[in-house]
Amino acid sequence: MRVLLALVAALAIVATVSASFQLRHDIISEVNSKQTHWRAGLNSKFAGTDSFDYVKRLCGARPAPAGKKLPIKLHHVVPEAIPTSFDSRQQWPSCPSIAEVRDQSDCGSCWAFGAVEAGTDRICIETGIVTHLSATDLLSCCWQCGDGCDGGYPGSAWDWFTSPGVVTGGNYQDYSWCSSYPLPICDHHVNGTYTNCANLNGGNEYPTPTCPTRCDAQSTYKTPYASDKHKFATSYGVGTEVSQIQTEIMTNGPVEAAFTVYADFESYKSGVYYHVTGDELGGHAVKIIGWGVENNMPYWLVANSWNTQWGMNGFFKIRRGTDECGIEDSIVAGLYKSQ
Repeated sequence: MRVLLALVAALAIVATVSASFQLRHDIISEVNSKQTHWRAGLNSKFAGTDSFDYVKRLCGARPAPAGKKLPIKLHHVVPEAIPTSFDSRQQWPSCPSIAEVRDQSDCGSCWAFGAVEAGTDRICIETGIVTHLSATDLLSCCWQCGDGCDGGYPGSAWDWFTSPGVVTGGNYQDYSWCSSYPLPICDHHVNGTYTNCANLNGGNEYPTPTCPTRCDAQSTYKTPYASDKHKFATSYGVGTEVSQIQTEIMTNGPVEAAFTVYADFESYKSGVYYHVTGDELGGHAVKIIGWGVENNMPYWLVANSWNTQWGMNGFFKIRRGTDECGIEDSIVAGLYKSQ
C-alpha cells in the first residue's frame, strides 16, 4: 500500500510539472502570436522551474498600508519640451550603479532592492560620490518596512532612509563595502551561469537575514558600521502623471516603482511589455531609469533585480502612459541632501 501511495504521489507531481511546463509554453506562444510589441521566450533565470511559485516568492512589494503613504511631491514647473527619450545611464555616466543589475536571490526583497538601487544612484548624482547602499541592512533591519524576505513596503523603505539610514554593502561575496548581501545569485537553468536555485536552501525561499550590527568580518571597508549610516533628507511619493515622473527622473535621478506581475512577465525577452495573458502573481518593485518610444509605443526603461539572465540583460521596457500593471501609481523616491 505504501508503495502504491508513493507511486500515486510521484505521478501527481509529474502531472503538475508537465501541466506547468505546458502552461509556460502556451503563454509564450500566445504572446508571440497576438502582438508584435514584445517577444516572449524561456529566460534561463526560470527555464528549469516547474511552476510559477518561484516568481511569486520574488514578488514582495506590498501596497502601502492606510495612513502610511508618503506625501506626494509635485513639480510645479514641468519642462515644456520633455525629451522623447531619456536614459539616466547616459545622463550621469560617472555613476556606475545606474547601469548595475542586482540579484535579490530566492527572497521577496524586491522592495528593498528597488530602494537601495535608486538611493545609491541618487547619492552619486547629488554628491558625485560613488557608493553602494546595502540591501541587507535595509531588508533585515527596517522593522517598519514589513517582513523582510516575505515582502515589504517601498515607501516605508524610503522613510527609513531618512532615519536611521542605511550602511553601504556589496553584492554577494563583495566585501569592498560594509555589509554585503548574504544570499547567492542563482537561476533555475541546469546549465545556467549561476548556481541552480533548487540546490540552495532545499529549494525553499531563504529566511530574512539577521540585522547586522557591524560590518562583515571579511570587509575591507574602513568606515565602522555605526559611522556608515547614509541618511536621506527627504522621502516622498511622485505624482502619477507621466510628466511628473519624467521631471522627477530628469531632475533627481532614478525612482522606485511597484507594479503587478502577471505570469507572462516571467517570459519577457525584448520589446515593450504589456500584460497579454496569465494569472496575477504578486506585486514587484523595480527601478525606473528612463523612457523612450519603440515602434510608436511609449515605454519606461526599467532595471529589474533578477540578474542578467532575465529580459534584456536584466532590464525591460514597459508601456508608458496607460498605467500598465499599475507602474505609474506607486512611485517613491527621496533626496539625499536638502534642496
